[in-house]
Amino acid sequence: MKHTCLHMLAPGALELKGENDDPAAVVTAAIEDLSKSVDERFKALETKSAAPGDAVTKLTERLDKLEAKGNRPAGSGGTEEPSVERKAFAAYLRHGKEAGPDELKALTVSSDPQGGFLAPAEMSSEFIRDLVEFSPIRTLATVRTTSAPSVSYPKRTGITNAKWKGETQAQEGSEPSFGQVEIPIREVNTYVDVSNQLLADSGGAAEAEVRLALAEDFGQKEGLAFVSGNGVLEPEGLLTASGIGETINGHATNLSADALVTLMYALPAAYRARGSWLMNGGTLAVIRKLKDGQGNYLWQPSYQAGQPEMILGRPVTEAVDMPDVASGAFPIMFGDFATAYRIVDRLALSILVNPYLLATNGMTRIHATRRTGAAVVQAKALRKLKMAAS
Repeated sequence: MKHTCLHMLAPGALELKGENDDPAAVVTAAIEDLSKSVDERFKALETKSAAPGDAVTKLTERLDKLEAKGNRPAGSGGTEEPSVERKAFAAYLRHGKEAGPDELKALTVSSDPQGGFLAPAEMSSEFIRDLVEFSPIRTLATVRTTSAPSVSYPKRTGITNAKWKGETQAQEGSEPSFGQVEIPIREVNTYVDVSNQLLADSGGAAEAEVRLALAEDFGQKEGLAFVSGNGVLEPEGLLTASGIGETINGHATNLSADALVTLMYALPAAYRARGSWLMNGGTLAVIRKLKDGQGNYLWQPSYQAGQPEMILGRPVTEAVDMPDVASGAFPIMFGDFATAYRIVDRLALSILVNPYLLATNGMTRIHATRRTGAAVVQAKALRKLKMAAS
């Protein structure tokens, strides 16, 4: 028999040499070696392809860390380099006296012998402001808007005059009388000059505070005008309107419980049923101490949430602009304010920012305007208490 050799084409193939070799075994061994070679190549390819994936994963993790850092409170997507004082103070907190001379020199010394240092100053974003109080007359009156410079209300000032007649007596004619109440629109305005650097450095907080200050100022001016406005340049106030009835208190400085009862029941029943009291906090403190003939307090505290306190069964509204108890003053008013008083708004609070007028001076001017009017249209629905003259 001739010698036969079988050469496998794949790398690492086995050769069949000699007649004593088993061809089938040789072929099987060659196939196994070929499979191992293919597996090794696939593993090498997977290892190479995994390397870019790891890089992408690391890059994604890094971006996530940067995004989380930018979303921290007081962050704006970037990091702000701390000042020299802050760096020095942080180093002192970590290392104490061992922080090094460069860091310790940047700190403000509080007490040399004791080695005390002051923390660096910080500008707070919170504004400290005084509380602004104003009379809540808008909650009691009837409020409407208009696009005209004034509003006229037709008013009936009298009724017809019917008479009792006999069977053959002729009828007599009569007609009601009419009038008109006009509410002119008044204007209150001002402007504020603000430094452009302040507007820029505060990040909008300064402009927001100016707008809030304007709103509070205008609200305070309105509340005062609605109580005691002169009706010339200001809206007509409740205390200055003509035709409102008065009840005289028996003393110049001491409030009388009987005077309050007289005041309340001097008002027509239809208005009295919808009436409320108006006074300031000082007068409220005096009334809380008043008692009736049986020793019961006239003040009735509210035991239910959302319900106002009562005087003689009617609710009380506190208005800071009402006068105090004094000789000849009008500290208390009672009546149906929704029926008696009208407030007409021509223009809501308008704020105009003008950055050009004072641009060469580095200033921005903020204009504010408010147009509103008010007047008593039904004086019979109100009544006020007058303290006796001393």
